[in-house]
Amino acid sequence: MWELLEFRSVDDGGTVTGRPLGESPRGLLIYTPGGWMSGQVAAAGRPAVDSAGPLGGPADQRAAAYSTYLAYWGRYAITGNRIIHQVDGSLIPGWAGLEQVRYFSLSGDVLVLRTPPMQVAGAMTTGELTWRRAETW
Repeated sequence: MWELLEFRSVDDGGTVTGRPLGESPRGLLIYTPGGWMSGQVAAAGRPAVDSAGPLGGPADQRAAAYSTYLAYWGRYAITGNRIIHQVDGSLIPGWAGLEQVRYFSLSGDVLVLRTPPMQVAGAMTTGELTWRRAETW
């Protein structure tokens, strides 16, 4: 089990270009020995919804709140320096059935996952999530 330390976007030169879920997001990442994974990341201070139910409250409040949360689960495989997440289900419906590739580095109890580079506002950007081991098997 891993706790999120940082989520940031970086350009080709390693300069931080953004923090997709703000300055202090929280998150939990789980990999099981049997090949399953689950990850969740949330912005700090997420917008409130005027309902305790997942489908309650006004649609605009739900959209604002759910846009500050990422979650998916499925199988995973490690190949070289890549972890391939085979997404079974996700808060983002279009991710189900797809692979999410993450390049990783591990140093002691710190795991860094990087997305493949993508074009954002005319520049190549990589998402970088830094995790700290919270539990061992």
